[in-house]
Amino acid sequence: MSPRTNDGEPERERPASGTGTAAPAEETASGEAAGPPTDRPEATDEIEDTGTIFAEGAEGADDADSATGADGADSTTSADDADGTTGTDGTTSADGTDSRHGADGAGADGTDSTDSTTSADGTAHATGADGAGGDRVAAVRRVAAAGRRWRSVQLGACAAMLAVGLTAGAIALGAVRDGGDTPVVAGAAVSPGLLASADLSTGIASLQAHLRDQPRDFGGWATLGLAYVEQARTQGDPSRYPQAEQALRRSLALRPDNDQALSGRAALAAARHEFGTALAYADRALKQNPYNERALCSRIDALVELGRYEEAAGAARTADERRPGIPVFTRYAYVHELRGDVGTARRVLAQALAASTTPGDIAYVATQLGQLAWNQGDDDTALTHYARALAADENYLPALEGRARAQAASGRRAEAIKGLENVVARFPLPGPLVELGELYEDRGGEGDAARAEAQYRLVDAWTALARANGVNADLDTALAAADHGDKAAALRAARAEWDRRRTVHTADALAWALHVNGKDAEALRYARQATATGYRNAALLYHRGVIEDATGHPDDARTHLTAALALNPGFSVLGAREARAALKTLEAAE
Repeated sequence: MSPRTNDGEPERERPASGTGTAAPAEETASGEAAGPPTDRPEATDEIEDTGTIFAEGAEGADDADSATGADGADSTTSADDADGTTGTDGTTSADGTDSRHGADGAGADGTDSTDSTTSADGTAHATGADGAGGDRVAAVRRVAAAGRRWRSVQLGACAAMLAVGLTAGAIALGAVRDGGDTPVVAGAAVSPGLLASADLSTGIASLQAHLRDQPRDFGGWATLGLAYVEQARTQGDPSRYPQAEQALRRSLALRPDNDQALSGRAALAAARHEFGTALAYADRALKQNPYNERALCSRIDALVELGRYEEAAGAARTADERRPGIPVFTRYAYVHELRGDVGTARRVLAQALAASTTPGDIAYVATQLGQLAWNQGDDDTALTHYARALAADENYLPALEGRARAQAASGRRAEAIKGLENVVARFPLPGPLVELGELYEDRGGEGDAARAEAQYRLVDAWTALARANGVNADLDTALAAADHGDKAAALRAARAEWDRRRTVHTADALAWALHVNGKDAEALRYARQATATGYRNAALLYHRGVIEDATGHPDDARTHLTAALALNPGFSVLGAREARAALKTLEAAE
């Protein structure tokens, strides 16, 4: 399975239901994070002057709306881009998936509900739902345009998240539990039922209208920020992240330390791959509200992506005790998968699927099961799970990408190419772009070399766009450039990423970047570290085997190349072919 960072696939969540009693406040088990950010603007002038918030207008709109800020001042905002992609003020904001789970497992909740769920270990719980050059330029434009073309895809779970945030009587749980100020009531600006059936762009437009009328609704600003994060990730459009940051800052200016906005900042930082910052914000949110599902999930994500796997396992257990449910189950499963416990991962995901009732949940969890099966070389089972996901949501892009990958592994190359062409037209992220490029290379027909090169150039364009909007894209750069780009740049990016976080995936990326730059002796220790947790991943085993062969360890090389092909013979159309060739050479040399 590819690295599960937070810029990748969207996670669907169940809308909260009921209005039961909030779970009692208790000491958070999350612990202190070193140097948590202090995001408390002293004056709203800073917020008002940052530029366009309401950039998500109807297509073709070119008008200006006036919204009142937290201090009562008018702020002019515009929807002057034909497709709603107006930036903030032309400046770059810097604060930080390809997790397949994402950091959005909990919504910007506004209700205090109690529902009975079963934890990942089978224990029943009642839980409260917490508070709300020209080629390069052209390539960048293609990336942005492709990302925007997915505006009609239905994201019902995200809309449900917005519905919760706008439900009449929604309250800020952190304020209640801390005995603080009187809770702010969010007006029912839009019917929750309408939001639940709308796409994300429509939900955002409704939120914007609501906030024009009630600009002091800190919960509404937090929800809008989270919606922008979701839109950025699901549409492959990082230009939404600065807008998310502005909305979340507004929320914190209106109500400092409200857990909705703090958990939103954690999700935003995770989406930008700033996992230390994400952890700090998640911890701050959990101090305000130990039951904030989004913060609990973001904390797991951050610890996983920092390579702190034992702590991540503890965080997953804590989250499972406090808020058992699909967002927690999927993370719980991934923590076990990283430690080589595929059986537990499969069992927990199957439990999550059985508990899924909405199309969004079914699509998400079935896709996770498909990815787990494909990672173990079971293409038929993977395709069955992807079919179930797409039966629930025919436009669910992670399932479309996974199905194409499984089709390629099972020899159905034409179907795989057609499927990935559909995916990258809507969702131009590095993973599917590289996969499609390699399929073109493998096919080798007239014009395929040029087609492959075009996909790899788009990876560079996406990386530039991501960095311009505060996303740390070094891991994406290292993985793609090592095989299909500037090898020296790949090594620089991999070293930079390793300095920031020490995961199995960053160890693998650094090992492979060192290898392609002829530094195999140094690469070997990182390749071994990448496989040290027991994580069963054919690509990591393949990289280790190649590096062991290059460093004069033929027996070890045979062992790991054989293991890679036995685990997942179709882990990569080009990598698997090269693994077989290397193994054949080693066997001939015996």
